[in-house]
Amino acid sequence: MDTTAFITSLVTSLLIFLFLSLLYVLLARRPKNYPVYYPAVLIREEEGKGNPEVARLRTPFQWLSEAWRVTESEIVSFAGLDAAIYIHLLDAALKILSIAALFCLPVLVTVAALSDDYARKARPSTGGSTTATNSTDATFSGLDKLAMGNIPERNSKIWLFAIGAYWLSAAVYIVLWTKYRRISKLRKSVLSSGARPEQFAALVRDIPRSHRDTAQIDAFFRRIHPDSYERCIPVGDLGGASKTWKAMESTKAKLDRAQAGVTSSNRPHHKTGTLGLLGPSVDSVDFYKEKLREASERHKSSKTAAAAAPPGRAAILVFNNPAAAAACGQCVYSASSAGRWVTSPAPEPRQMIWGNVKIPWYQRYIRQAIVYTLVALTILFFMIPIGFVSAFSTLDKLEKLVPFVKNIEKIKVLSTVLQAYLPQLALIVFLALLPTLLLFLSRMEGIVSQSHVERAAAGKYFYFNVFNVFLGITITSSLFDTVKKIQKEPNSTVSLLGAAIPPAASFFITFIALRFFVGYGLQLSRLVPLIIFRIKKKYLCKTKEDIRAAWAPKDFSYATRVPGDMLILTIALCYAVIAPMVLPFALVYFAFAWIIARHEALKVVVPAYESYGRMWPHIHTRIIAALLVSQLAMLGYFSIKKFVFSPILVPLPIATLLFALITNKIYYPTFKNPPLEVTGLTKEHIPTVSSIVTAYTPSYLDEEHE
Repeated sequence: MDTTAFITSLVTSLLIFLFLSLLYVLLARRPKNYPVYYPAVLIREEEGKGNPEVARLRTPFQWLSEAWRVTESEIVSFAGLDAAIYIHLLDAALKILSIAALFCLPVLVTVAALSDDYARKARPSTGGSTTATNSTDATFSGLDKLAMGNIPERNSKIWLFAIGAYWLSAAVYIVLWTKYRRISKLRKSVLSSGARPEQFAALVRDIPRSHRDTAQIDAFFRRIHPDSYERCIPVGDLGGASKTWKAMESTKAKLDRAQAGVTSSNRPHHKTGTLGLLGPSVDSVDFYKEKLREASERHKSSKTAAAAAPPGRAAILVFNNPAAAAACGQCVYSASSAGRWVTSPAPEPRQMIWGNVKIPWYQRYIRQAIVYTLVALTILFFMIPIGFVSAFSTLDKLEKLVPFVKNIEKIKVLSTVLQAYLPQLALIVFLALLPTLLLFLSRMEGIVSQSHVERAAAGKYFYFNVFNVFLGITITSSLFDTVKKIQKEPNSTVSLLGAAIPPAASFFITFIALRFFVGYGLQLSRLVPLIIFRIKKKYLCKTKEDIRAAWAPKDFSYATRVPGDMLILTIALCYAVIAPMVLPFALVYFAFAWIIARHEALKVVVPAYESYGRMWPHIHTRIIAALLVSQLAMLGYFSIKKFVFSPILVPLPIATLLFALITNKIYYPTFKNPPLEVTGLTKEHIPTVSSIVTAYTPSYLDEEHE
């Protein structure tokens, strides 16, 4: 990417962000837009916990001040511990990159700028032509000359970059260690702050066929826990009741909409055929009343059948003591097979995936193997379109395949804009198609909680990003030129692919800028949710319930946001030493992410579930994986620079693996299972057994739905 296209990309992105920020200031002031800009505040007001003044934007920068001043305890109270953990990820990224920038920007950038390897290679040789190995140097911009690529081979200045590699690694170790310790204390504080149904319950799966009876399950666990065990809640096949409940709720909503259209002079009618366009016309109110009666009868029958069905392979175990419940979730109960009486801590009731609870252990292993295979194939085949996109990251490369592009290059403004945005926009579109598929695949593994599904999908998305986006773009950014040179000089494959690393930095800088200027500009302005809300309210909403559903707030989409942020952090870690000018843009990205996430936690998001920080070990592991990729990339690039002392970097990946092992041994067990120390602190507001049973009864089995 040339300098003009790079500057055009940054300036255009900045102007878009300023425009979207202005839109937010103007639109958030209007009371009729409050449901879009302050949904969490409105819900807290309904519950008597909110302050109406919070929802009034009096000055343009009020949201910044409020987001800056909100405390961690308020974030936990408003948006949950999971939201606070997500913000800790952004804070950790800011601290790591800030520490890295203290050395890399003033030292490494200065050293690279004072070198002249690119200029020396581009100078004609004594025969009047450039060297054969440097025909792509014309693609190097001024930004590339501030990177390690501008350091001559075997030069002693490379020692400073080696020091930078150790500096970066130390920053990651220090920040992650302190964060893990801080988050562990925060998790302990939240877990000990009050009693919740899941603290008094455990999940047992793979119950032997000979014990699939409520009395036998009770007898088995009461013999082992005579003083603390209360009862079990068998989990059978609830699919029929779930389907009839959804049909009944849908019919109720249609009846409410029909009744909302009744006036003194008119009653709504509709046709009963395909799409409401064919068939006889009927009175909508009378029609849906009859349909609701039929749906209610079917649901009653389904509930009766579910209640009469024998207990299945799983059950929720209820205890009167949280320590006993926590111990039960960590114990091995079968002396003959690990596939029998498999217990685990019970997930929070609202995030239970009841359809997966009854899946037997062997099916879970088979499903997991199939899903991992599908994910591997997805990563493999997505490399094809992403490689294709990155190969056309400049118009001059596109011109080699499509000759008429030469005419576009003659239009200066159009060619500059396309050069700046074409590859980044294409990449973002590809990435937007993936999360839904990964969530579906993770759910198909047989995971029983929504938070675990999102963590699993986030992990798959992260590795997809690393292999396809980061490595794919880096390696294939000079695909056409590289392939031709490999054909001429087969022995130069490694050096030619390694030489593609520094030029890809300009692509990633514009990619990061596009993400934080345009992406966070849209996120702050909430322009898309506002448009959707207005369309639904005007054309689709007939009742108060419809309107409320149109603006109902959601939680942080961890399955997409965490991998997206981890991609930026991976890019920053990998280029922090090789091309340090990535750091300022990554710092701005995480600064935007941090302040906007705090703003959303205060006013926008409402947690759909609470996993009590179980996402952090996942985040910690992925940051270590990103650092490991960075260290391996530096080791390879130092070798390409023919640095004799490249083996000095070999201890870094080893140290990273040891650090991962140590932190996993020290901290992870306290996240995997509820610590007994914490369960002993819960003494007040102990829930009754009946309230726990009610909490773990699916809503479609409640009496109110009869």
